[in-house]
Amino acid sequence: MPGPSPSQQRSALGSLVLIAAVVAFGAGAFAYTAGWLSPGRLTSTKLVSALAPPGGPALGHRRNHAKGVCFTGVFEANGNGVALSRATVFAAGQYPVVGRFNLATPDPNAADPTVRVRGLGVQISTPDGEVWRMAMIDPPVFAVSTPQGFYELLQAAGSKDPAAMKTFVGAHPEFAAFGEWATKAPWTASYAEVTFNGLNAFIFTDVSGNAHAVRWSLRADAQAMPITSEDFAKLGPNHLEGEIAERVAKSPQRWTLVLTVAEPSDPTSDPTKAWPPERRTVEAGTLVVQKIEPEADGPCRDINFDPTVLPDGITVSDDPFPAARSAAYAKSFDLRTSEASHYPRTAASTKP
Repeated sequence: MPGPSPSQQRSALGSLVLIAAVVAFGAGAFAYTAGWLSPGRLTSTKLVSALAPPGGPALGHRRNHAKGVCFTGVFEANGNGVALSRATVFAAGQYPVVGRFNLATPDPNAADPTVRVRGLGVQISTPDGEVWRMAMIDPPVFAVSTPQGFYELLQAAGSKDPAAMKTFVGAHPEFAAFGEWATKAPWTASYAEVTFNGLNAFIFTDVSGNAHAVRWSLRADAQAMPITSEDFAKLGPNHLEGEIAERVAKSPQRWTLVLTVAEPSDPTSDPTKAWPPERRTVEAGTLVVQKIEPEADGPCRDINFDPTVLPDGITVSDDPFPAARSAAYAKSFDLRTSEASHYPRTAASTKP
């Protein structure tokens, strides 16, 4: 596909400067890195620290995607996924799920309409003791192609130099597609209407030992009802959590797990590059959200949604982000658990 014209690039740049902070927070969940990049260059500690807002991190909370709500439910596998992976989770049946709807911000008190990117953490467990954890967001592509690029984005977004974002975009043309989505994609007023995307490639191995590069999405069954950002703001700062709780209380909400299989020519190491829409897809089952619980006392509170926690039959690919995120998720987890007194459970939950 042809790239944007110079005039389109100039227009997009003006918008990107305005949403720099949103982009930085929204991209965060997918751009952690660790010391394996090389000591002295970029570490998980540096990136986790860079995610903090000007006033410092919210102690006891996740360093990013700090605002969220827990849910429980099941994954109903239909058996189709076994064509790609030997993982037990794809054998026809029901498997328990713990998950978390969230907003990509380090501020647990952020108003919903101020956060552009929404996330979904999912943990599926199977009777054989296997666990599959995933962390997904709603953009169709990621903001940058490397962890180093993300760190540079954070620096540009937090810089007092008015030209910092322009300089960053000039050095990272891959950012344009994400910026286009962030500025022009419609909003919705419900988590239930959002399709969440796993932008990283993983390797699925079937029972015959054949390997398949796969990305996945959880496609919302509920019809999306677009809303302007202005109308969304009128719904209140905490609309999303209340809305999903009311909706699920009336009836379980569903998302279809769609596996997309790469062709040999498709990039697997760069999440800024979408695969062609004509690629083979497999609908492997349905995520059913059955109950919403506040995070303070909910089952997702202490789960680290590390994307490298995978069942037999799924492994990481040459995409550097899952392993990088794993290291920084661990750093963030250690920090917030050591600060637990700043995020206490309610009195009801601590009674014997």
